[in-house]
Parts: sequence; C-alpha cells; structure tokens
Amino acid sequence: MQHHHLRAAVPASLAAAALLATAACGTTEDTGGGDETDDAAGPVSTVDARGETVELDAPAETVVTLEWAETEIVASLGTMPAGAADLEGYQTWAGAAVPLDDTVTDVGTRSEPSIDAIAGLAPDLVVMETDDEKLIPQLEEFTAVLVTQGSDAADNIGRMKSDVTMIADLLGKDDEAEALLADFDAKVEEVATAIEAAGTADVPYLFADGWDDGSTISIRPFGAGSLPGALAGAVGLANAWTGETDELWGLGATDVEGMAQFTDTELKFVYNNSFDDDIFNEKLMGNAIWDDLKFVEDGEMYELPHGAWTFGGPRSCELFLDFYAEVYAS
Repeated sequence: MQHHHLRAAVPASLAAAALLATAACGTTEDTGGGDETDDAAGPVSTVDARGETVELDAPAETVVTLEWAETEIVASLGTMPAGAADLEGYQTWAGAAVPLDDTVTDVGTRSEPSIDAIAGLAPDLVVMETDDEKLIPQLEEFTAVLVTQGSDAADNIGRMKSDVTMIADLLGKDDEAEALLADFDAKVEEVATAIEAAGTADVPYLFADGWDDGSTISIRPFGAGSLPGALAGAVGLANAWTGETDELWGLGATDVEGMAQFTDTELKFVYNNSFDDDIFNEKLMGNAIWDDLKFVEDGEMYELPHGAWTFGGPRSCELFLDFYAEVYAS
C-alpha cells in the first residue's frame, strides 16, 4: 500500500492494522535538557514492556527515539532527543503539542531507522515501541534499549501513563513525569466538567481518518479503545462506532458504503486532515451515500488541529481534550 497518507499517519507497526481496510494546555515544557532538574544522579532502572529490567549508571542525557509518541514524551519531560525517527513526519502529524528544536538529528524512518546514524550519536538510551524489537540485538551492542508498549486498546490511558513513567525513570525525571501526568488528569477533569455543564454528551461522536485507495476511499474509525476514544470516554462521551476494532490500537475499517449505517444518526463527526487532502470535505462530496448522512447534512463535521497525534503522549492528549471541549462545550 503506497498511499502517503496511510504511511505517515500511523505508527510503524500499524501497517498490519491498516491492512484491515485494505490549545489551553498546548504549551510545552522547557525542553532544554538541563541536568539540574534530574531527580537522580546515580544509577536508575525501570522494567519495560518486555518485562526486562533496564539499568543505567546515571540518568540518560543523550536519547534517541524511534516512534513519535516517545519523541514527544522525552521532549515533554525536559530532555530534547539527540535523534529521532522521521522528523518531517513528526512535525506534520505530531508536533503541535511538543515541537522539536533544530538540534535533533533525523535517524531515518520509523519502520527502518539507520543503526549507523543512531550509533553515530553515541546515545545513552534508545527508546522504541514493541514493534521495533527486531532492532534490539544490534542496538544493544552499543547502548541501552527501553521498549514501551505504545498502545493497548484495553486501557490506553493507563498504558500511556505507564510509558511516561518508565521513560522518566531512566531520564531521572520522576518529578517532571508526576507534574506532566497531574496536568493531564486536571485537563480530563476540567473538560469532563465543561461537557457535563453543557449538557451535550447525549450526542455521540464518530472519530475517523481516511485515505484515497485509488478506486475507493478507505475510512478508519477510532473505536472506544483507541487513545482518542479512551480520552473521549474519560470525559463522558459515547463512541458511535461499535464495529470491530483491533486489540492493540482500537481501530476499525470501513468504506463509504459502510458509513450508510449512520444515515439517520445524530452525531458529531471528528476527522483528521493533517495532509490537507480533505477526504471528507472534498473527495467524498457528491457521493450519494456520503451526502445523505445526517451529520454531513447538519454540518456536524469537525477537523482536528493539524499536528495533534492520535497515538501520542500526555501533551497530545491535552490537545484532544481541548478539542472535545471546543466541539461539545463551546
């Protein structure tokens, strides 16, 4: 599948999931990487998603990240990564919450990062997700490796918090992690309160992105177990998508014909358009099924802010929460 939208819009391991189908707190932390804020000067350790204990003699200062969520999390904890995979994609799809500065070196794609480029940075630590595990033997020849889970449709908020905590353990940034997650929890409470006061939560939402498959438009709904779905559920919103989703990412798959089930359903349609290819407002217009959908007729379509990463860390999650507040409580 060669469509640029699909390749860029998903984590590297989501290629398999894709085949199913075929900003009040948006400010960032000081990401200068100052050592003064390290919680620990001596040895640090954590247990990663593999169940492996990862130990360092001192908190990691030179860090390379191989997925966008981990890039965001490391930077939001106050350590600018020395290297990261697919910087251009990060800025397009994930950079709104936590921008990177020009000191970060691109180390290749997320699916095939350059081992030589990573080694050239002499990192204290490489942070990756479980789908990159084939790289571990090569990386462990010269550095420590931390593997995060990246997603879990059974509890994506709890999983996200766990990923933050394990990364913070090895950066010596436990205090920063505590503050970051406290901000996130406060945002959940704030938005839940605003939506409850607005009395609009009885209208469900449908969250999706899409891409042009040539002869058809593929649509990918985000189920209740996806990270955006979990965030919506945490503030009292109901997901209109009840179809099948995968167990890792919480994503479904459908097409325009499959959307006919929502012809008469009152809902708010939330969609991603970071590549400006406007599947939903341009390419589907004129399609009889699409034009007949109630939310299209009613104009209940809401475009996400560009660069809000649907699989990100706490700061990306706050962007989504603010967006839900805008859609449901403004």
